[in-house]
Amino acid sequence: MKPALGDWLAEAPFTLTLSSGFFSFFAHGGLIAALQEAGLRPARITGSSAGALTGACWAAGLDARELRDRLLALQKQDFWDPAPGLGLLRGERFRTLLRDMLPVSRFADTAIPLALSAWDGLARKTRVLEDGDLVPAVYASCAVPLMFQPARIDGLWLWDGGIGDRAGIAGAGLDDRVFYHHIASRSPWRRPGSPALKIPARDNLQALVISDLPRCGPERLRFGREAFERALAAAREALRAPANGAPIRV
Repeated sequence: MKPALGDWLAEAPFTLTLSSGFFSFFAHGGLIAALQEAGLRPARITGSSAGALTGACWAAGLDARELRDRLLALQKQDFWDPAPGLGLLRGERFRTLLRDMLPVSRFADTAIPLALSAWDGLARKTRVLEDGDLVPAVYASCAVPLMFQPARIDGLWLWDGGIGDRAGIAGAGLDDRVFYHHIASRSPWRRPGSPALKIPARDNLQALVISDLPRCGPERLRFGREAFERALAAAREALRAPANGAPIRV
């Protein structure tokens, strides 16, 4: 008989991987709340875009309840700063928001080791960010093209990590036991059947897919509470489901 997901996670160190997904940090926050409630702490966190933001907050020491409160208090004006450039938003308000949210400012000081994916626009490949300053790295991983202007880190122009690594898994070790939270995309920009939408195929990976989450966005932040609570309830249920290697769908 296969162990329940919660037991599978408790039996050995695991990496938590949080996928990209437009404004899906509410759903990731609900999952994190369920893990913390069950006493399940990852040995490492990786992620892209919204997964990078939420994962960085937890890795940096933000309690799940504090994370919930910060996310649900988010308003459009907290990050909305249009300016000329390679993207609608300059991103300075978003960086200020991150500096205020994150309890520590550097990767080296996080309570949980952290690796974030970003897209190198000139080299056209994913870069894994895991040292240096946290705020520029999280911003880079969240810098949706056309919406946010790119980040400049060590001479590189970096955009949203979901461009090349939607799963946010590039920072996971080959031998890691991975618990992967997959945000099912409903983006009109993704082709049906796109490889980017598939759950990564690798050994020792257990995926969770939560269905029927409300779609959030700059004009739909009011749905964040519902997304958080649905994800929390679904993750609680998933922790009791058998972990047999197939994706757990709730």
